[in-house]
Formats: sequence, C-alpha cells, structure tokens
Amino acid sequence: MSARYRLLGISGSLRAQAFSTAVLRAVAAASGGEADYDYADIGALPLFNQDLYVEPLPPAVERFRRQIAAVDGLVVSSPEYNHGIPGVLKNALDWASRPHNGSPLRNKPVLIVTSSPAFTGGVRAQYQIRESLVSALARPVNTPEIVVGQVNTKIKDGIFDDPATIAFARTGLLAMFEEIGGTRAG
Repeated sequence: MSARYRLLGISGSLRAQAFSTAVLRAVAAASGGEADYDYADIGALPLFNQDLYVEPLPPAVERFRRQIAAVDGLVVSSPEYNHGIPGVLKNALDWASRPHNGSPLRNKPVLIVTSSPAFTGGVRAQYQIRESLVSALARPVNTPEIVVGQVNTKIKDGIFDDPATIAFARTGLLAMFEEIGGTRAG
C-alpha cells in the first residue's frame, strides 16, 4: 500500500552529522506508513542571484523547485545560528519563492522544527523561517512550535532519541496531514 502523503524533508544544516538532519529523520519515522519522504540537497544550490533566475535555471535549483512542486507538504528541520535562520536555508527559500504568486511554495503546508544546544531550541529561528515562508505564500502549519532544546544531549549514535519530542512532533504531522486532506478535498 502506498503512502497517503508525499513530503519533502529539508534540513537547514549541511554538517554530515547534523542534529537537524537526525531530528528530521526521527520526524519522518514518526510519520509511520502515512507519508513518503523525498529529501532536498540545499547545499547544492548556488547563492541566490537574480541574474541566475533565467531559463534554464541552474540544474540544482530546477531539481529543488520540482521536488517542492511534486509534494503535498514540507518538513523543515533547522538549527538556529546566531539567533537566526541559517544562511543556506534562507538561500533555498529565496530560490523557491519566485515568482511571488507562482512559486512552488505557494499554498504548501510546512511543518517547522528547530533545534539548538541551548535550552530555547531554536525558537528565534522558528519565527524567522515562518516569516520567510509566509512571505513566499507557503502555509506554515498552525501548531505549537516544535523546538528541541539541548539537542546535543538527545542524539545517540547519530539518532535523535527523545520520545516526548517525537510524540509532540507527531501531533504537528497530524495537523499537517489534516490540512493536506482538507486541501485535497477542497
């Protein structure tokens, strides 16, 4: 039986053993059999430059935009760098946000998860990501913020291991699934 939802996972960190990627994998596992995931390689994107936003788009940009267009929703898992959104993630959102009224992000539900070794769990980045997504006409899922404080203590052998946070993230996924279902029905 195929999964009901198609989701794109985006990690806001490029580090090989990124905490955000481990959290993203745990959220994907929490989806159970309800979703199939594709994963974006935002590190392959060139720095946004309006001069490059011409046909044909750079291949990595075209692939990323096709990935977004092909899914029902996105799950963004990001660290917080210097109280804000990582540059690589902002760059990816800039590439995906054009043209404003016709971008692949338009009307896409997005679940946002942030993490940090600090106890605040990346809450400041959470708001900046949400602001960028709203500006691009995406639909951040209206759920309590999913933030992972002291994430470095919750990774064991590269795997995110915090059942309470995973259960909380699952409620966010269910809200996104409900929103996607409503969009499909409407």
